[in-house]
Amino acid sequence: MGKLVFERPIIKKLSSGMPSKFGMKTKIDPITEIDGNLIKDLISAYDSPLFVLSEKIIRKTYQDAKRSFSTRYPKVQFAWSYKTNYLDAVCRVYHQEGSWAEVVSGFEYEKAVNNGVSGDHIIFNGPDKSRENLKKAVLNSSLIHIDHFDELYQLIELADELDKAPKVAIRVNMDTGIYPQWDRFGFNYDNGEAWDALNRIMLSKKLDLVGLHTHIGTYILTASAYNKAASKLADLAAGLERKYGHVVKYIDMGGGFASKSTLKGAYLSGTDTAPSFDDYADAISSALINSGIKPENLPLLILETGRALIDDAGFILGTVLANKRLADGRRSTIIDVGVNILFTSFWYEHNIVPAQAFSDHTEETAIYGPLCMNIDVIREAIDFPALKTGDHIVINRVGAYNMTQWMQFITLRPDIVMIDTDGKPFVIRKKESIETILSQEEVPPHLQ
Repeated sequence: MGKLVFERPIIKKLSSGMPSKFGMKTKIDPITEIDGNLIKDLISAYDSPLFVLSEKIIRKTYQDAKRSFSTRYPKVQFAWSYKTNYLDAVCRVYHQEGSWAEVVSGFEYEKAVNNGVSGDHIIFNGPDKSRENLKKAVLNSSLIHIDHFDELYQLIELADELDKAPKVAIRVNMDTGIYPQWDRFGFNYDNGEAWDALNRIMLSKKLDLVGLHTHIGTYILTASAYNKAASKLADLAAGLERKYGHVVKYIDMGGGFASKSTLKGAYLSGTDTAPSFDDYADAISSALINSGIKPENLPLLILETGRALIDDAGFILGTVLANKRLADGRRSTIIDVGVNILFTSFWYEHNIVPAQAFSDHTEETAIYGPLCMNIDVIREAIDFPALKTGDHIVINRVGAYNMTQWMQFITLRPDIVMIDTDGKPFVIRKKESIETILSQEEVPPHLQ
């Protein structure tokens, strides 16, 4: 028997991230295609990095959410949150499915109008509504959610000026047991401020109070908080009926439903901890149907969820640029996806997997983006296989906020492709070029 070849032992430190009570996940499953399109073919056709959205997943997720609520409550209406992803192609998919538009700026309002949404199906939220934008919303019979008293008084003035009663709701903030409590938007329920606003609206007789609205926070992992919020809004609605004989037409529960992405420092993954649409629907519908609101006056339930509806539908494809060892011996991999286009990597432990076959050997790896900035960290530590330069990776659950909060910084922003329900890809936003940037610049004559 010949002498065996010596193989250097490998000492593997198991410290990449926070393990759950079940230990570390040891198997990594590659993503080699999206809706029948090979990752390598998509990158070959549209370059790397590349955002990909699945229309099939968008529609299915929306339909699942709608089914959860409509089977538990008689009157349900979704309003797509434009700030979550305001690409026209994305918004129009939701509008085709029956969703209204929820906007928080004049810019988003114009986008909704251009996407064919009728004025009375646009909900105008947010603290920054200019007089001109409010005037436009009043004339279009849009639903204006009042954020503060200055806005309330301005709308009373506009009612006189335009000789038209604005359709309004008030945004209400409250203690639902969630920390930190979101109290910078709207009127507080617990200290009586919300009732102060409602009384002023009713006594003015110049505004048409059609609804009540709340948005208790973001990535809310306990459905019971929505039960408390819905109960408090129902209490206001029942109080309006008792005091003024006034029936509100809708209660808008806002958004904030958690997606299945994993928060940094979380003990378990988002797939295990995020409540289902059924959980949220149970909590909200129970509060409304068991409230003091008369059965014949049950309001329309409006939902503005964004993240939970689209996060799963988004992917970003990238390419390995290099590998190197850090000073402490850890391996690092540099990819062409930076935090400028993957903004949510600041608070999510994004799922990153290879897009092709790979070795079974994995090692703790830091994954960095291409930016010349120390904060360009996609994952601080992940158990990852050794990939070589030119190999491709896929990061999934990136459909929410990355395409609205991204920045043109150091590198240009890439193509965004949507794959339709038949598996055909379409560019829905073209990648930037140097001409894109220079077209917005002007050079003074003395520097030319």
